[in-house]
Amino acid sequence: MVNIDSSSAQSAAGFTVVRDGRVLRVTITKPARKNAIDYDTMVALGDTFLAAAEDKAVRVIVLTGAGGDFCTGADLAATAAEGARGITPDMVMDAANRLVRAIVDSPVPVVTRLRGAVAGVGVGIALAADLVYAEADSYLLLAFVNIGLMPDGGAAALVAAAAGRPLATRMALLGERLPAPAAHEAGLFTAVLPTAEELDAAVNTTVEKIAHGPRRALELTKKALNRATLAALDTALADEKTGQAELLQSPDFFEGAAAMLGKRKAVFAE
Repeated sequence: MVNIDSSSAQSAAGFTVVRDGRVLRVTITKPARKNAIDYDTMVALGDTFLAAAEDKAVRVIVLTGAGGDFCTGADLAATAAEGARGITPDMVMDAANRLVRAIVDSPVPVVTRLRGAVAGVGVGIALAADLVYAEADSYLLLAFVNIGLMPDGGAAALVAAAAGRPLATRMALLGERLPAPAAHEAGLFTAVLPTAEELDAAVNTTVEKIAHGPRRALELTKKALNRATLAALDTALADEKTGQAELLQSPDFFEGAAAMLGKRKAVFAE
């Protein structure tokens, strides 16, 4: 468990944590990688949310990404180094599932602030929050199928819970972008704002209201809403772990990852 008042460990893991009165602001800080996150970052982010859950002074958490993107998912460039350290696909999936579960289970509301790309496991992380604010040029992308994988981060349950099975299926099977306005219309986003300045203003207004609200009432309300709408989340996380752990060791994934890193079209097995 990390001390959320100390930023040194988080900075090393690729994100920062800033206390602003009753507000905890968590920012993924890997803009050169479009905020793609590796195993260590997922573990440390999970630690941070679990620590915040025990801190009664924290009344609301804001999660965002530095620069022009929120998070483009798992950092495939780190896969080889992680394997050399003995980090298995099961461990990676456990870290991702633990992070998503920690956001959903947080006793205080979590607000995500989205800009640019929200892709891969970043979709699950973003939609695990209670309130989702996005800039108009942002988009959701479940591109797993394009590299021989399946959605993870609870995306199967989180997208379907808000937008229904048809849209969840289209996103997962076709791997196409869903622009912010369409995501808002489908019920995936709380609000979409035209500019970064308006996005920040909307987030800050919401955060200020929550930070001075009745903590226990908000906690129990969040728990009831999640129980009513996310009953399938644990099953989705378990299915994603089993399937993804298999696919992460498949020839199709190795081909898909090499093609993506080489900026060419993947050629999957017949």
